[in-house]
Amino acid sequence: MQTMFRLDSYQQTLAIKFAVEEINMNPKVLDNRTLGLQVYKTCNVPHYEVQGALHLLSESGTAIPNYRCHGRSDYSAVIGSLYSINSIIVANILGVFRYPQISAQSSISLLSNQIMFPSFVRTVPIDKEQSKGLAKLILHFGWTWVGLLAVENDYGLQGIQPIREEIIRAGGCVAFTEYIRVSQLDHNAPHIVKVIKESSAKVVMIFSTDPELVPIMSEMLKQQIKGKIFVSNAAWSMTNLFSAGRFSPILSGTIGFFINNRVIPGFSTYLNDVQPTMVESWENLYWEKLFNCKFLYEKNTTGPLDPAVTECTGAESIDSIKNSFSYINSLTFTHGYYAAVYVVAKALEDLKNCKSREGTYSYIGCKDNIHFKPWQLLHYIRNVRVTLSSGSDIYFNKNGAIPAVYDIVNWQLTLEGTMRPVKVGSYETVTSSGQFLNINSSRLLWSMGEKEIPRSVCSESCPPGSRKAAIRGQPVCCFECVPCLQGDISNQTDSVDCLKCPWDQWPNLGKTECLQKTIEYLNYEDPLGAALSTSSILSSTIPVSILMLFIYSKDTPIVKANNYFLSCLLLVSLSLCFLCSLVFIGYPHPENCVLRQAAFGLVFALCISCILSKTIMVVFAFMATRPGSSLRRWTTPQVSYMIVFACFLLQFLLCVTWLSFAPPFPQYNTHSKPGLIIVECNEGSPIAFWTMLGYLFLLATISFIVAFLARRLPDSFNEAQFITFSMLAFLSVWVSFIPASISAQGKYTVAMEIFAILASSWALVICMFLPKCFIIVFRPDMNSREHLMRRDRDQSRRKLN
Repeated sequence: MQTMFRLDSYQQTLAIKFAVEEINMNPKVLDNRTLGLQVYKTCNVPHYEVQGALHLLSESGTAIPNYRCHGRSDYSAVIGSLYSINSIIVANILGVFRYPQISAQSSISLLSNQIMFPSFVRTVPIDKEQSKGLAKLILHFGWTWVGLLAVENDYGLQGIQPIREEIIRAGGCVAFTEYIRVSQLDHNAPHIVKVIKESSAKVVMIFSTDPELVPIMSEMLKQQIKGKIFVSNAAWSMTNLFSAGRFSPILSGTIGFFINNRVIPGFSTYLNDVQPTMVESWENLYWEKLFNCKFLYEKNTTGPLDPAVTECTGAESIDSIKNSFSYINSLTFTHGYYAAVYVVAKALEDLKNCKSREGTYSYIGCKDNIHFKPWQLLHYIRNVRVTLSSGSDIYFNKNGAIPAVYDIVNWQLTLEGTMRPVKVGSYETVTSSGQFLNINSSRLLWSMGEKEIPRSVCSESCPPGSRKAAIRGQPVCCFECVPCLQGDISNQTDSVDCLKCPWDQWPNLGKTECLQKTIEYLNYEDPLGAALSTSSILSSTIPVSILMLFIYSKDTPIVKANNYFLSCLLLVSLSLCFLCSLVFIGYPHPENCVLRQAAFGLVFALCISCILSKTIMVVFAFMATRPGSSLRRWTTPQVSYMIVFACFLLQFLLCVTWLSFAPPFPQYNTHSKPGLIIVECNEGSPIAFWTMLGYLFLLATISFIVAFLARRLPDSFNEAQFITFSMLAFLSVWVSFIPASISAQGKYTVAMEIFAILASSWALVICMFLPKCFIIVFRPDMNSREHLMRRDRDQSRRKLN
């Protein structure tokens, strides 16, 4: 017969007894052997825990350290203890002798150290797995600004540290970390509650056991803490200490983990059949705790009862309380103890069925597998795998613990005004779906019954179109939202940096996406381009019409007196001046860029050269009339043609040089106007461009000066006055063009140059040819030789007087 030694009490003890009886009723489990049980009452006091462990080892009435009274022990394993701190103490003793110790509640991560505790295993997940799961739960709801509270012992310190690390690793921040000082009478409650109340964190993670939280919760009631959401670990998430309605303003909406407690088939019936006895027993102790009463035995009938406690009669009915929270809570951890018994039974069976030369301990053989050493059984306990009647598959991982499976519970207010934990999800570390965290959000109720998930952030999320900027001296979760700079976007919430759009794209108004930039150039479909092109074409017909009029009237005195052939050349060049503006309209292809400025410069050079030639010829003609003048030979038409050719040649050479070494080319201008790509012609050499304009300005200036000086020469058809006005208008237009072109951008720069071309061309047409056309068409009497001679005589007479 193999026996086990038990260090805990009450409901969990009944679960062990139920498992032992179930195993002994099935002869196939241990091959007709029975499994015994010895219960040792310790009241969860470390001193008694140590005493029980020493009693197990020494096998005597008095515990003697390092001494065994018998050569062989009847005890094969120990199940216990309840609290982690007690298990550490017992495991230090049992580990020396490699006595198997199985705990169903001690979850502290320290016990996973197989060097310090070589014989300790447990049917409960370790706190490190729970801590990682709690951190995932916090981050699942988007809570990045969290306060931490833990009991100041190994259990709390080792439990809260992984949570802190996981939150920070995931990008969250810890608003504060406080500890429940159990060494102080008030557990440091006033200070802790003050920190919670003043903190902007709406969520507080509490890693503690329920007794240590009583002073904290009482202080919260005193200071009227509201609007906080608490996250609980498994040690207090199912407690009934705070189920009273007075705690609902504080704890309503609390969410946390609880160890998955599967239903043991037949155990409820077993508990219902429990009946108290007339002597002190575990059944009586369970009965007293369940109904909050006290049995009066003969030896204590004279002792007074606590007024709050009634006398147990044995007639109390479990049916009246089996649906209550306190009764359901009393079954907590029973499955773990039930599983621990089956782990020992299966290990004993595996040890019995061992084969020589197989297994870790094969060198000792299997002849005496009935009388074995505890450390031999430990090997089979660590490698056990057993499926329980509840459907659970029990095995131990490398840390000596079962895989983590937690229920997620949410504290909700009942119609009776009390609080009740409601299962809303689960957390598993071993799952085929890969989904560790499963939550039914529709079942969640937060503080005072609210359905909306509360927010707990230091700074609200930065919307797309902005980026996070750290605040000096604050955690990374506390930041400012700064709009993206011009040309940058951010298309995600809480972007750390803004992204620059490609050169051909531009942000939308919200700076959340890059849009294709609009390509801008002066085209014929554009209203401005259409208006300018129409004006250019119509305007070019005016010089052509005047040319036809001049050809028709070429034998008249007014046409002859103004150098007919030079006037025709001037009219042709003016028509080309109007038409050359069409080259500036349309997409700037490379050939357009090369042609537009060269055509403009050459055509206007020809036009101004003709005017300059006419001006000089007026002066030469007047001076040649003087007696003995040698300038008569310079008044021939060939001289005027030479002047035109020479002036035009200089401009032609300048343009050829320009186009040979630095020709204009099309380019994309993305800087002048945000959101636009301006397709324009780069002049190649700004010096050559402005030299070309400067040469035109020089010709016009010379023409203006010479015409101004010759404006009073006695000639009936003297053009000097008209040339003076035309050059003055021409110079005024192009001087005004310089600042206007610098201030304009994009297609308006091109439009400004076209306007200058049209305006200056119209100035020349009006000033040079409108008076002549008026005389030819409307005053033919003035277009006669007699009128010419009479006017000359009148002018001479006025000079003599």
